[in-house]
Amino acid sequence: MTDLTAACSFSLGNRTVNRLGYGAMQLAGPGVFGPPRDRSAALAVLRHAVASGVNHIDTSDFYGPHVTNQIIREALHPYPDDLVIVTKVGAVRGADASWNPAMTPAELTRAVHDNLRNLGLDALDVVNLRIMGEVHGPSEGSIEAPLAVLAELQRQGLIRHLGLSNVTSTQLKQGRGMVEIVCVQNNYNLVHRDDDALIDELTRLGIAYVPFFPLGGFTPLQSMGLSDVARSLDATPMQVALAWLLHRAPNVLLIPGTSSLDHLRENLAAAKLALSKEVLGRLNEIGKARS
Repeated sequence: MTDLTAACSFSLGNRTVNRLGYGAMQLAGPGVFGPPRDRSAALAVLRHAVASGVNHIDTSDFYGPHVTNQIIREALHPYPDDLVIVTKVGAVRGADASWNPAMTPAELTRAVHDNLRNLGLDALDVVNLRIMGEVHGPSEGSIEAPLAVLAELQRQGLIRHLGLSNVTSTQLKQGRGMVEIVCVQNNYNLVHRDDDALIDELTRLGIAYVPFFPLGGFTPLQSMGLSDVARSLDATPMQVALAWLLHRAPNVLLIPGTSSLDHLRENLAAAKLALSKEVLGRLNEIGKARS
């Protein structure tokens, strides 16, 4: 079994988590909508992840909707003392599986209570305000109104810590002027590096950065280069992409998702994959390649 402590740990609010965690999005049905094809397999993946040392799970009640959180509760409740469950609010799913903004006070309050109910919790460890800007990228605009709603729910004891998702450096600054922000969750990987400066800023501030889509947006040429490096290390492209993220900065926390036990084991093995300076140089060059 993989020792996740090889990738070290980092703080998430007042909790400490292993840097290689698990994202639960893929536990729902196709398109992150409806029930999974195999519920027993979804339960097994969650239980194996926690048994392997995963103590940071990322989820949301709009995955399914409701499905993923209900599976997490069935698989893991009562939760281990060291398990940190991070959820997000700011969207709802339409009947056609569309992703729609849900940022009014009533919608945000309802989302927090939905997460509490379906996860079986009295308080949520971390709630990320997910800004619905571009599809997978941020856009400028004030976040004061929705964040104030979550800050009030935090004062009521329903939320322990707050984070931001799909945000810019300007929005981070605005958010930090209102409440303590313990993490930022944005699209970032080897070839999608718009957040390089933001990661460096968060490293200095001691705030966790949680990238999503570790293999998103690769061109065929970039994918070929990554595969070549992976073969030279007797590893898979996903393992190398995850290991590169772990090397990027000590505050980077990973949440790769899968509904397969084999893929879960593969992802967790990235915690012990060492990358030499020469390999890191090759990988950084891949990020500059174009098709």
